[in-house]
Amino acid sequence: MGAEAGGPRGTAPGQQLRALFYALAPGESSFRTVEEVPDYVEKSIPFFITFIGLEFAVSWIQKRKLPGRINDGISSLSLGILSRLPDVLFRSIELISYIHVWNNYRLFELPWDSPWTWYLTLLGVDFAYYFFHRMSHEVNILWAAHQVHHSSEDYNLFTALRQSVLQKYTSWMFNLPMALFIPPSVFAVHLQFNLLYQFWIHTEVITKLGPLEWILNTPSHHRVHHGRNPYCIDKNYGGTLIIWDRIFGTFEAEDAKVVYGLTHPVNSFDPIMLQLRPLAHIWNTFWATPGFCNKLSVIFKGPGWGPGKPRLGLPEEIPVITGKEVPFNPWVPAYLNCYALVHFAVIVDLYIELLASMTMLSQGTVLLRIGFIILSLASFGLLMENKSKAGILEIIRCLVFIVVYKHGHFRSHFPFLGYAYELRVTNGHHGGLPALLPAWAWLAQMELTKQGTKWQNELV
Repeated sequence: MGAEAGGPRGTAPGQQLRALFYALAPGESSFRTVEEVPDYVEKSIPFFITFIGLEFAVSWIQKRKLPGRINDGISSLSLGILSRLPDVLFRSIELISYIHVWNNYRLFELPWDSPWTWYLTLLGVDFAYYFFHRMSHEVNILWAAHQVHHSSEDYNLFTALRQSVLQKYTSWMFNLPMALFIPPSVFAVHLQFNLLYQFWIHTEVITKLGPLEWILNTPSHHRVHHGRNPYCIDKNYGGTLIIWDRIFGTFEAEDAKVVYGLTHPVNSFDPIMLQLRPLAHIWNTFWATPGFCNKLSVIFKGPGWGPGKPRLGLPEEIPVITGKEVPFNPWVPAYLNCYALVHFAVIVDLYIELLASMTMLSQGTVLLRIGFIILSLASFGLLMENKSKAGILEIIRCLVFIVVYKHGHFRSHFPFLGYAYELRVTNGHHGGLPALLPAWAWLAQMELTKQGTKWQNELV
C-alpha cells in the first residue's frame, strides 16, 4: 500500500473534494514520509470558493437573503489569510514538534501503511482536538487566541476560514503523545483532514442529518458551539466526531434560535485588532488584579473568572439574549464596499501567487509581499469600519503598491485583476502614471471625513 505503488495520491480533484468530508480511504491517503503528504488545505482553496458560492445561491433560494455581509466576509477571509502567512516562512510548529518527539522519544512504531494505524490516528487527532478546543474556552490565555474564530456575528462558510494566527502555537502540545508511536506522515494527513472537515459544518443552509447527528459533528451541533446564548456557552467542542462531547458531558442539542458571536463583541473588522485586543485585555487585567495567585488566575483560569468567582466564572453574568441583537455593521457608501471587494480580490490573487512561487523567491521579496498583504488587510478593515484615518492609510498602501508593482516585485495569476492598477493618466510628460488607486483612496478619505464631521455635529 506504499505511495510508490501507484504514484502520488490525494491530489486528484475528486480526492480533494472527498478530503473535505474526511471521505478518503486509508489506501488513498497513506504515505511513507511527510514529504509525500499533499498540502490538502492549500489544494482545497478552489473548493472553498465553490462551496461559498453554492451556499449563497442556496440561501437565496431558501430564504431570499444572503448568508452574510461583505464586511464580515472580507474580515473572515483576511483572518484566514493572516493565519496562513507564518507557514510561508516557517514549517508548521505542529509538525516540527511532532517529528522531534518521534525521532527522539518514540516508544514503538506503528506501520504507516496499515488501515488500523489510519483509523487509530483519526480517533487520536480528534480526541486531542477535543481537549485542546475545550481548554481554549476554559483557559484565558488560550481563549485570547481562539476567540478570533468566534468573533463573527454571522455564521457561514466564510466563518470557517476565520482563524487565529496564534492558535497553532498553543495547540501543538496536545498532539505530542501520539508521536510516541504514530508515524508523522499519518499524523500530517489527519491533522489536515480534521481541519478540512470543519469547513462545511459552518453553515445554516443544512439543518439536521438524521442518525449521523449521534456520531458526527454536524452544522446543527456546531451552530450551538458558535452561539452566545447562555445554553450554547462552552458546548460541542468536537472536531469531526461529537462522541467526545456526549462522553464528557459537554454536548448540547440545538434548541432556541442561535445568536452568533462573542458574549462581549469586539466590534471590529480589523484583523490585527481582532488578534491583539484580547491579549491587551489580559495584560491590563493582569496588572490591575491584586495578588500574585490572582494574577496567575487571570492567565490560566476561564475568561469569565474574577476574584471570588469559580474557575469558569458565573453563568448568571452571561448577557441575556433577547433575539433583537444587532450585529456590528457601520454604514459605508456602496462604492467603498465595491472598492474594498475589488482590491481584496487582488490581494487574494497576490496571496495565491505567493504560495505558488515562494520557493523561487528571495527571502526579501517574500517578506515584502507578506508585509504588503498585512498592510492591505488592515487597511480594508479600517475602511469597512468607516474609521477617520482609513483613507490616509489606504493612500499609503496604494503608493507602496505602485512603487513595488512597477519594479516587478508583484505578479498576478489573473492579469485582468491588475487592470485596477494599470489605469494611466496620459497627459504627455506624465504618461504611464498609475492614478486609479490614489484617486479612489482620496475619494474614500473625503467620504470618511464627511461622515466624521456629520457624527461630530450630531453629538454636539
